[in-house]
Amino acid sequence: MPPKYSLPPLPYDYNALEPVISRQIMELHHQKHHQAYVTNLNAALDAQASALDHNNITQLISIQQKLKFNGGGHINHSLFWRNLAPYDSPATKVDGAAPTLKAAIEEQWDGSFEKFTQAFGAVLLGLQGSGWGWLVSSGKKGLLEIVTTKDQDPVTEMIPVLGVDMWEHAYYLQYLNNKASYVENIWKVINWEEAEHRYLNGVEGLATMKL
Repeated sequence: MPPKYSLPPLPYDYNALEPVISRQIMELHHQKHHQAYVTNLNAALDAQASALDHNNITQLISIQQKLKFNGGGHINHSLFWRNLAPYDSPATKVDGAAPTLKAAIEEQWDGSFEKFTQAFGAVLLGLQGSGWGWLVSSGKKGLLEIVTTKDQDPVTEMIPVLGVDMWEHAYYLQYLNNKASYVENIWKVINWEEAEHRYLNGVEGLATMKL
């Protein structure tokens, strides 16, 4: 049987991101939404194993979208939780937590970290429907770029330095239709220590990392 995936624990308490992200959102997002991706991914893997055993090519093809959607959801959320840090903690201070990454950002965005956050925010608010915004790197300490992925498609060709979930379930209970406030406030709980680590070292073994 294929290996089973499980819901990873959060690296902080559910209320640690308040007032930026409420405990209620974090509990629902982690325990319900992320758990659903894990449950459905495992079910799709079981179905794939059965289709392989029976040499059922039609079924194999039909399963691929479920694997992509739920596997991507599991990868994206596992990365996202580590992209966040408790409100006002040292990890959220970019100057002290990510000096190399900040310098690279400033070099690419006309010497201004603020121009980067404005550009990133504009990309997030420009997303139509559900998806993710990412700061990606072409490799360890590589060229930086802001990209988006649709629905739960994961980043596959680049290093995901940091990502922001723009599905409504990530913010709606607290911010309602005011996505701009969510985008503005998310910077207060970004884990720059984690972003710095990914920029310097990549995401080790992303395809096989323990999720």
